[in-house]
Amino acid sequence: MIAIGNFFFKYRNNLFIVLYLLLFVPSPPIFSRAQFGPNYYLYPVILGLLVTFSGEIIRGITIGLAYIIRGGRDKKVYAEELVTQGIFRHCRNPLYVGNILMLLGVGILANSLIYVGIVMPLFLFIYQAIVLAEENFLRNKFGAQFDAYCSRVNRWLINPAGISETFKDMRFNYKRWILKEYNTLLVWLIGIVAILIFKYPEIVPQPDSRIVIFAAIVLILGALYAYVRYLKKSGKMTDSMA
Repeated sequence: MIAIGNFFFKYRNNLFIVLYLLLFVPSPPIFSRAQFGPNYYLYPVILGLLVTFSGEIIRGITIGLAYIIRGGRDKKVYAEELVTQGIFRHCRNPLYVGNILMLLGVGILANSLIYVGIVMPLFLFIYQAIVLAEENFLRNKFGAQFDAYCSRVNRWLINPAGISETFKDMRFNYKRWILKEYNTLLVWLIGIVAILIFKYPEIVPQPDSRIVIFAAIVLILGALYAYVRYLKKSGKMTDSMA
């Protein structure tokens, strides 16, 4: 599993591109008109948005409280330090939990039985392998310190005990959230908009209007993305708490 995890860690960015493309593969629906009536689309839309936004909320809070530098070096698992603050006090992999919920949510939003029933279990297997590879690296680097951390913090489940104290003791860095997350937010939001507009004609009945609305939203999101990127590259926005 560790070897599998190291392989997928190397290509994890490409993996997400594939996962988003799979959202548009034809599939039997989770919620059908025959079962749930003419307003069937409200079920995947509401449930999917709730799940996927909960994932981004978890990611946002995690990044805003204590960012973990584990992006890899030379496409290999790497960590500068063992981060145990913020949400990492309550879960060892909250960013991955957020990713899982974000993808599960858009799968539900796309009303894709294949995505939820086949793609997501495969994705969970891949993530488990990546986590085992990361844990192997961290255990070799930090030894007993990492073992002690594992003994008190769950790998996947977020333990809510003491979370109010965590928020009280730390300050949320919204600038860091924006600067570290704006790439993810752009792709995620465009994916959500595309599903809502093109998957459900009930939301935008006129075909011509769908293209115009989609293009307008993409332009707005692209402009916001370009503005944040400019602020980052120019140094006018940093993740400093000062």
